[in-house]
Amino acid sequence: MNSFIKWVGGKRLLRKRILNEFPQELTCYVEIFGGAAWVLFAKEKHTEVEVYNDINHNLVNLFRCVKYHADALYEELEWILVSREQFEEAKENVNNPNLTDIQRAACFFLLVKCSFGAKMQDFSGKRVSVSSTVENLDIFKKRLKSTIIEQLDFEKLIALYDRKGTLFYADPPYYKAEGYYAESFSVSDHIRLKECLDKVRGKFIVTYNDCSFVRELYQDYRIIPIERQSNITASTVSQNYKEIIIKNFD
Repeated sequence: MNSFIKWVGGKRLLRKRILNEFPQELTCYVEIFGGAAWVLFAKEKHTEVEVYNDINHNLVNLFRCVKYHADALYEELEWILVSREQFEEAKENVNNPNLTDIQRAACFFLLVKCSFGAKMQDFSGKRVSVSSTVENLDIFKKRLKSTIIEQLDFEKLIALYDRKGTLFYADPPYYKAEGYYAESFSVSDHIRLKECLDKVRGKFIVTYNDCSFVRELYQDYRIIPIERQSNITASTVSQNYKEIIIKNFD
């Protein structure tokens, strides 16, 4: 199934390729940087224990509302209009402390759905299928029924769920593209993530942009080059975007 939102760096185009690298036997699956959870949603179920994690509080709140309060969120979104006026109102109110979690999730959902590249800054003005997503919230509620939703720093998350049968999937902000995300992610965080993964008892898969910094950082692991179609349509930009999959197992 597809995700119910788009997100910066979402893995819609690469999810099948990433799934092909999964090991056969798992007891726990953890998405460290959950985002829109395209890989999570790509299968009906990965393991008995599934964990979705992200540090973005509004994103996590939306996923929790879909899981636990889909009916209330549906009522909040049922009569929503795709308009610049409602977009700007949601942008102004999304972090209002007086909103309920449901109201905040609805504002955030509208911003993600109706902005350019899910950056939540500018109204795209494009025809967006909001109603079809809202009408299918119950499907996503059922899919997330047994999924644990966390909002932890990746170091704490890895320590909490690390065991022999765990697969960690990490899709961190890409190197030199960290500014596209609301949360800061520095060079030291890239290094800290790698050092955390060095110590895991389980398995990990990491996706990154293909660059010398990342290749050198993960030089002791299996690095698989891949390409996908670029999201940028300008004639001056290459239509193929190079990425890599990094694994600590064969």
